[in-house]
Amino acid sequence: MSRPSLVILAAGRARRFGGVKPLAPIGAHGEAVIDLIAGDAIHAGFDKIVLVINPDTGPLIQDHVSLVWPKSVNVDFAIQERPMGTVHAVLAAQHLIDHSAPFAVSNADDLYGAEAFRALAAHLIGVGTNALVGFRLSNALVGDEPVTRGVCEVGGNHLDGIAERRHVVAVEDRFESHDGLTPKVLDPAALVSMNLWGFAPAMWTIFDDAMSAATDASEEAEVLLPEVIGRVVSGDLAVGDQALRDITVLATDSRCVGVTHPGDLSVVQSDIAKQIERGERPTRPFDERT
Repeated sequence: MSRPSLVILAAGRARRFGGVKPLAPIGAHGEAVIDLIAGDAIHAGFDKIVLVINPDTGPLIQDHVSLVWPKSVNVDFAIQERPMGTVHAVLAAQHLIDHSAPFAVSNADDLYGAEAFRALAAHLIGVGTNALVGFRLSNALVGDEPVTRGVCEVGGNHLDGIAERRHVVAVEDRFESHDGLTPKVLDPAALVSMNLWGFAPAMWTIFDDAMSAATDASEEAEVLLPEVIGRVVSGDLAVGDQALRDITVLATDSRCVGVTHPGDLSVVQSDIAKQIERGERPTRPFDERT
């Protein structure tokens, strides 16, 4: 099976962050988040990167990639004209992806690590079915600001559902969600989705159908990837191939760090510096790795 492509969703407006999050400098030499994501993905076995960008900040990202990324990296750009959700963003890239091969989707502001990308690439190359990389909650919080985390309901190694928990924070020696739902205290070992997905080619049709059915899709009523996947798993969304309902959860103990709030930047920079010091990543993202 051919090597898969990675679609990086970099079209967000980053209102909470107050800047272009994919270009936030987190590397040892000021490298951007997307530089490290792309480097990890390429070395893990992904063949092509497609960056989904918006018309406003997209040119800045394109200029950065043109100046910084090695010419050997197979990269393309797709424009999401309106912010109508992550399913809409993924579909913006479909004309740039080989529809006969599985593909992956990631955020542009979360650093998943090389191990997570290797596990996903190996699954897509070897099996080619739908998958989600699940991170331990304790490894998926950065800083003190509250965040939203999709807590995975897992049966065996398959996804049974995702419970979206909001206002998740670390409180002393435990993790709490202050969203009014139960349980308030969350298991630190619980697997959470950080939107690192692998998809079979047949999912393009599912995403097309989901957008077509969302007659009220707009900037206020976005069609979101976790919600559509949840409907696929539960059976609420019709699929032609029942195998598409089976989402393999690839559990990892890797740390996932990202920049949601301005205060996260220094925390992530420190975390990356420690990863380099421990030999977990090269000093520059596209350097050859041992």
